[in-house]
Amino acid sequence: MHLVALEQVRKIKANMEGAEGVYKQIPISKADGTPVFSFRVFTIECGGHTPWHSHPFEHLNYIIEGNGAVVTEDGEHELKKGDFVLMLPGETHQYRNTSVSCPMVMICAVPKEYE
Repeated sequence: MHLVALEQVRKIKANMEGAEGVYKQIPISKADGTPVFSFRVFTIECGGHTPWHSHPFEHLNYIIEGNGAVVTEDGEHELKKGDFVLMLPGETHQYRNTSVSCPMVMICAVPKEYE
């Protein structure tokens, strides 16, 4: 078993070209023995965003704080606390924090090999 509180997990600036105001924590990864997924938590500051990108695997997200938008090839979709997002392999996307008062925080699950 692996148990960790998010506040105990180191928060680092995301190393992604094209990202602005994005921080990452990795509470569960292959280093912890997970058989399938790594769970990351991204904090996106007000006005911040992830890069416009895609990848060859599914990408599962849950908004745990704040609000924002996910941009895809078919437009911008509003996000709020409690929303789930599934990005299928190859879908180009970007997450943006559209709030002016608080960060947007989301859980991101990816195959353990990606992290």
